Amino acid sequence: MKKVQVTGKTVEEAVAAALTELQASQDQVEINVLEDSKKGFLGFGGRPALVEVMVKADPVQTAYDYLQDVTAKMGVPVTITKSVSGDDVIFDMNGEKIAILIGKRGQTLNSLQFLVNLVANQGTEKFVRIILDAENYRARRKESLQRLAAHSAQKVMATKRSVALEPMPANERKVIHMALKNERIVETTSEGTEPFRKVVIRPSKTR
Repeated sequence: MKKVQVTGKTVEEAVAAALTELQASQDQVEINVLEDSKKGFLGFGGRPALVEVMVKADPVQTAYDYLQDVTAKMGVPVTITKSVSGDDVIFDMNGEKIAILIGKRGQTLNSLQFLVNLVANQGTEKFVRIILDAENYRARRKESLQRLAAHSAQKVMATKRSVALEPMPANERKVIHMALKNERIVETTSEGTEPFRKVVIRPSKTR
């Protein structure tokens, strides 16, 4: 992370000079006052303020760099395109061996996504959610999950018993919840802890 130490007649003046040097705004940095200014007597014995100002890590860039490094070490170099959808940041990966990064039913992709989010949100104040995609896999997976939701709901209606689906990341669980939110005969909940949290579909208590 880029940081500088700057002196000034006051802390405020030193911070302003540091921000100019770093070309950053105050909300983008961490400020550590090393020495406060001290007024001298008759012009003697005074000292300037000394501050250390460090640019905060960008969680999205940190996650991007981590993903590039991990995929390279896996022997699956990819091109990553960044985009934003609502509150989510999307990393769309493309490459010759992309199927390796997707894995069976997206399990490898979901594991990578979990790790990327851990790295991105380590020590941050505001949570950033990053969705990993690979050559439009998420769209195909969404259709598959919607079919799974409908089939599982029919099973619950027929047997009057709850059905627990396989563990899924939050974005996939949301697809199941949304697919069944208007079904009055069944209800859905997410249970367990990450990364093993799963959707449970059960007969509705309000039918």
